[in-house]
Amino acid sequence: MTKKLKTRNSKLLIVTGLSGAGMSSTLKALEDFNFEAFDNFPLALLEPLVKNSKGNDSHLAVGVDSRTRGFNAEAVLKAAKNLNAKLLFLTCDENILRRRFTETRRRHPLAKDRPVIDGIRRERRLLWDLQSKADIVLDTSELSIHDLRRILEGYFGQRKKGRLTVSLKSFGYKYGIPREADIVMDVRFLKNPHWDKKLKPKTGLDKKVAAYVETDKAFAPFLKSLKAMLKPLLPRYAEEGKTYLTIAIGCTGGRHRSVHVVETLSGWLKDMGYDAHIEHRDIGR
Repeated sequence: MTKKLKTRNSKLLIVTGLSGAGMSSTLKALEDFNFEAFDNFPLALLEPLVKNSKGNDSHLAVGVDSRTRGFNAEAVLKAAKNLNAKLLFLTCDENILRRRFTETRRRHPLAKDRPVIDGIRRERRLLWDLQSKADIVLDTSELSIHDLRRILEGYFGQRKKGRLTVSLKSFGYKYGIPREADIVMDVRFLKNPHWDKKLKPKTGLDKKVAAYVETDKAFAPFLKSLKAMLKPLLPRYAEEGKTYLTIAIGCTGGRHRSVHVVETLSGWLKDMGYDAHIEHRDIGR
């Protein structure tokens, strides 16, 4: 049995997941965060790589997937355990994966002579155990390259210990709940500007819409309670080693109420000293 290596001085991150879910983009971003990155790296060479990196300040990010020689879920999990590595798993909605392969005209590694969707489903089954045991799982279905990079920076960037980055995302329930959300709040109980003909074309960024939402007697008590809940939770997340937290605020269409709540919450978080990023997912729909 392979002895467990001490890798505290040379941190190892194994990056794996579904083909087309963004592994190449992830490794490129990690390089910018001072990781030494290797793509499609043979599993059998991981241990020598870690041994040779002792004394080197660079952290290691190694991409392994279904293209990798000797790849299977059990082998990857064993390597992660023996080498004291963290495991990052990238997943994605199968329809989006199929579209990505179609647009780039690439063949799926597990469906070279079959439809792309067959390879996607086969790979998902093959990697299910790996995903369920990963340290971090990122769903890239709705992430742009910039979103992915920002999340990775929250997890792996050179940040002060205990520093937490908060991502605030407004969304519409009619378009689905954001998969990457850690906390989801529903504000559909607030007065809806959608039913006001003058306000309907506007968004929660408009002062008149904001004023309308705040006339709801439930708005102030809700915001006060939300802040009271988050204030003690955020430092606890940071103490537990979490560096990136996504809070999603949803209303029916994602254009009015949720947008204003996110904007209001952002100002409060920044006053508290947190890095807060805003995304209004459905504001243009």
